[in-house]
Amino acid sequence: MSLTRRLRLASVIAPAAIAIALVTGCAGARAEDPNGVLRAYSRALDEGRAEDAYRMLSDEARRGISLEAFRRMVKDNPEEVKEIARALARSTSTPVVTATLTTASGQELQLVLEDGRWKVEATAIDLYAQDTPRHAIQGFVRAVERKRYDVVMKFVPDSHREGLDATKLKAAWEGHDKEEMEQVVASLKQTLPSATIEETGDRATMPYGARTIQLVRERGQWKIEDFD
Repeated sequence: MSLTRRLRLASVIAPAAIAIALVTGCAGARAEDPNGVLRAYSRALDEGRAEDAYRMLSDEARRGISLEAFRRMVKDNPEEVKEIARALARSTSTPVVTATLTTASGQELQLVLEDGRWKVEATAIDLYAQDTPRHAIQGFVRAVERKRYDVVMKFVPDSHREGLDATKLKAAWEGHDKEEMEQVVASLKQTLPSATIEETGDRATMPYGARTIQLVRERGQWKIEDFD
């Protein structure tokens, strides 16, 4: 199998384990914790039980791949799937249960379960977070709306920074590019609440209207590469 196919397989099978339903176990069993679900999922993959593994995927994960496509992938790549399953089964990190709430405006709030109680994560107070593509787009939109061009510069990739500063952004986006930027911001705000963001390695894309916004991750921070 080529490297490209291996990466594609891993991108579909492995991240799906993160989105598995926490209370649904294999073949009707109930798992008590995230690690239990992960073990059941990896065991189903290792044994080639595609239908059982698929039933443990979240609704969002299943929307991204049909049962038939998932079954075919497991059948056509048995050794690679087993390799991924065994790697998942070796996970030893402490499970962290989180939840995401999305407001009508598209703002995401992250919560984490601690000692049986839900607590609000730090992202709720970071207005310009860049830890995920969605947060980066939200922060970018907020910064542009508030004319915080100094903050907007945080979202500019290193390769685009030469000759650019907050003053030049202000001159352009409040001058000859004002109408276009207003349309971009309005379209992003309208799209964000229900948008699907495709993330591949250090790059991510999100369609909005007839355009696509492209992001790149640099040193752990997501930045806006283009919004053509």
